Formats: sequence, structure tokens, C-alpha cells
Amino acid sequence: MPDEAPVADLGWARLDLDRRRRTGDPEVIYGPGKTPEQVVTALAELHRHDPDRAVLATRLDDAALAAVRAELPAAEVDLRTRTAVLGTLPPPVGRVLVLAAGTSDGPVAAEAALTARVHGAGVERIDDVGVAGLHRLLAVADRLDQADCLIVVAGMEGALPSVVGGLTGTPVVAVPTSTGYGVGAGGTAALHAMLSSCAPGVVVVNIDNGYGAGVHAARVARAVHRS
Repeated sequence: MPDEAPVADLGWARLDLDRRRRTGDPEVIYGPGKTPEQVVTALAELHRHDPDRAVLATRLDDAALAAVRAELPAAEVDLRTRTAVLGTLPPPVGRVLVLAAGTSDGPVAAEAALTARVHGAGVERIDDVGVAGLHRLLAVADRLDQADCLIVVAGMEGALPSVVGGLTGTPVVAVPTSTGYGVGAGGTAALHAMLSSCAPGVVVVNIDNGYGAGVHAARVARAVHRS
């Protein structure tokens, strides 16, 4: 049997210290279900074992954000994305472009952008280019082909990724958000629309999963520019 991959056993969690070697990306801390003290401990421990690479914690509640800010003053705490980053960001590689349909999709788009940056990609954002004002997207259409990967974030009927996928051959990661009225069903309508897209080259992550989209897009950008 091969040796067990190195872990940091905290009693309540076994932190994966080998993930960066295996996948290129270090372990990320998912906040829900963890106490503020556990979030702080996990961030500090991962940073201690890999001080040259930023550590990300996502979906933190108010108490956890406050605890990180108080106990880890070197961490960058972002209230909009509800994230904390401890350590040095890697040099940016390639270009990920994050498009948000509307300002209501902003927090998920911001999570995607931050995640892609923490995972090594250069990131740019374009906001408020939803299909209700299609001219706004067409005005920036030339930028779509300049990216290595696009993250397209939309709620309501979730049409934006299909439109973008019809304008460019750049890989598209579609992110449905839980914005919308009634039959939007907390993002289910947008999810189904994106899964049903007739535009080729569109892949879809789960509702509000900016983190998953950011990791995928960063890996695409890194792969494009791998020597």
C-alpha cells in the first residue's frame, strides 16, 4: 500500500496537506458547519504548512469573518464574497474574464473572480451585461476572445451563457444564481436553462457556485500557459 498522503489532524478535521502537489491547488476551507475558532485554526494551520501560497476560506458567517479579522490580521477579509485569504497570492497566469448579468449576481461573480485569482489566474471582470440590455454585451464582445476562459454568471432565466457561447469559441463556465422571482425557484430555472444550452462549449456548475467556477477557469488558464 502507498504511504498515506500527509495530513494535519486537528481532531475535528484532517487537513489535506498534499492537495497542492496532486492537483496544483491547495485545500480550501468551506465555512458552513465550522465554528469561528475552527475556521481560524484551519486557516492558520494550512498557512503554516504552505506559507508561500494563499489559503482561501469561503462562505463565512459574520462571526467567522470577525474572528479571522481579529485573530489573523494579515488575512484579507471580504464582506461581499464572505471570504478570507491568508498569504501571498501567486503570480497571475493567463486571463480569466468574469461576466455578471446583473448587479444582483455580483456577490457570486466576485467569489468566482477571487477564487480564480487565488488559484493562480489573472482575472478581469465585466458587470451588468445581461440580456435585458444586449447592447451592453455587444459593446465588449471583442474582449471575449482575449480570455483563456470565461465565467458567465446569471440568474433569472439564465440566458447569458448561451448568448456568450454563440459569440466566441473561448471556453465558458456558466454559473446560475439564485436571483429571480417565483418560478425562478432559487436558481433552478437558470440551472436548467444553462444545462439545456444549444451553444457548444458551455459547461455548468451548481447554483451560486462561484468557487467551483473559479477553480475550473483558473486551471484552464494555467493549462493554456503551461510551458
